[in-house]
Amino acid sequence: MEAFLSEWRLRIQPRRAQTVRIRSKGPLFTVGVIAALALLPILTVLGIAVFGQTDAAQWRHLTQAVLPNAFGTTLWLLLLVGIGTTLIGVGTAWLIATFEFPGRRLLAWMLVLPIAVPPYLAAYAFAEFLAYTGPVQGALRAVFGWQSARDYWFPDIRSTAGAALVMVVVLYPYLYLAARVIFLMQGRNIADVARTLGASTAKVFGRVMLPTARPAIVAGLALVMMETLNDIGAVEHLGVRTLTFAIYDTWLSRGSLAGAAQLAAVMMMIVFSLVLAENWARRRQIFHGSRATQMMSRPVRQNLPTGPRLMASGLCALPVLLGFGIPLAVLARYALHRPKQFTSPAMMEALGNSMVLGAAVAAITVMLAFVMLAASRLEHSRLLGSLSRLATLGYAMPGTILGLGLLFALTTFDNSLDRFLRANFSLSTGLLLSGSAIAVGYACTARFLALADANLRAGLHKLPPHIDHAARSLGAGAGRSLFRVLLPLLKPALGTAYILVFVDTVKELSATILLRPFGFNTLATHVYENASRGAVEDGAAAALLILVLAMVPVLLLSYALRQDRPV
Repeated sequence: MEAFLSEWRLRIQPRRAQTVRIRSKGPLFTVGVIAALALLPILTVLGIAVFGQTDAAQWRHLTQAVLPNAFGTTLWLLLLVGIGTTLIGVGTAWLIATFEFPGRRLLAWMLVLPIAVPPYLAAYAFAEFLAYTGPVQGALRAVFGWQSARDYWFPDIRSTAGAALVMVVVLYPYLYLAARVIFLMQGRNIADVARTLGASTAKVFGRVMLPTARPAIVAGLALVMMETLNDIGAVEHLGVRTLTFAIYDTWLSRGSLAGAAQLAAVMMMIVFSLVLAENWARRRQIFHGSRATQMMSRPVRQNLPTGPRLMASGLCALPVLLGFGIPLAVLARYALHRPKQFTSPAMMEALGNSMVLGAAVAAITVMLAFVMLAASRLEHSRLLGSLSRLATLGYAMPGTILGLGLLFALTTFDNSLDRFLRANFSLSTGLLLSGSAIAVGYACTARFLALADANLRAGLHKLPPHIDHAARSLGAGAGRSLFRVLLPLLKPALGTAYILVFVDTVKELSATILLRPFGFNTLATHVYENASRGAVEDGAAAALLILVLAMVPVLLLSYALRQDRPV
């Protein structure tokens, strides 16, 4: 989310930096290679979908049974999640920005906390919390004297509506952050003008503030949809057959790679639609007013009567309780009742694999992002800018699609290399890339390159625009000004990008479960394996560690928000 917020600020406050024109094709070639490697999984999936062969029986099964149900379920889930996240995210942002009530300052940053909870962890926690043997139904039976499940009705969390609830309570911060930034930065001034003209609070929100925030809301909503499409752990655990699950099941259970690729192509159509919607929304963003003046002035918020004040506090606290409190309580309870999990061999191995994988992916991803940034600094051209945007397209792709395409591409490469070495040198390499953790690292790098790139570009935007010319006027060459001047000044942005990519790699599940070699577990797959056999409590320690690690970027984001403007 920090990456999205930073890039969003960059777009609405444009300031063209002076670039150094270098007549060389080296930067263009370098960015082109990075873009080609990042796009390889996506292009492979499209190639398999178009040219792959599916027998008549499998094709009928896909088009008549799998695709209609999976597509309908996916659209219904996206609709429910979109409505829920918009209501909660925009509503809480409006309350925080407009009114004064007890706990507002604390809730302003606590509302971001649920974004630290991956949807699959929230699904595991809610399934246990709302189960027949869980505390909620147990309390109902104790209060009303019910003896069995036949005596009462209770909504089933293992349903599309249940999955939507889980997604909503952990993904609404995308909308909250997007709307809150707009309400505080430019909505406040025009809202004050509307009030002086006699507009009521409801009319100010509906006729002034909401239209102002609409482009940012659309952009945040697109990110929510992409995260919903990416999920595999939550929907599988709750028994919801979305397109993501259908791809996974068609490939692994039915052994149809072409069929899985064709389903993935359908999902990519949805993703591209979301990307176009996000780009359309961001093109319509216009920033008015002096940022410095807005940062210096404290917002004037309306005081509410006692009843509405308490209601506002409760409405803002409820999403935090659902999205962060319940998962933390359930996972901590299981983990603390089984303290030996923290030192078990399986747990320690998964932790070590996650740390090594996360550190390696973060280092490579940040390095590639800096290379692209340096290339754009050396050679400013539309083609290079287009290649840089294509290189970051992987963030919009679900991990299942990247895993599917990458496994086929790397397996093809491994088999071709093995045949060549056998024929010419009597050597066998086996599955050199596809049978190792390199494939997982590749997928995570392609997926999270956008995070590092957005953070580095946001960091560059904060530097003086003429710094390159100043360095060159003192005799520094292009390369020296990049590595001796620009790189040290970008250390904070580099560190933030490294942390974000590291944490997201540790949390990544969709691509990891498809690409990991036999016997290789990360914290995410360790939790997934235990949940798949109905023993969520056995993976609680790993889940709790994921949650703690995910808190780091959330705290950094909260600190950045408090530094940028008054809350």
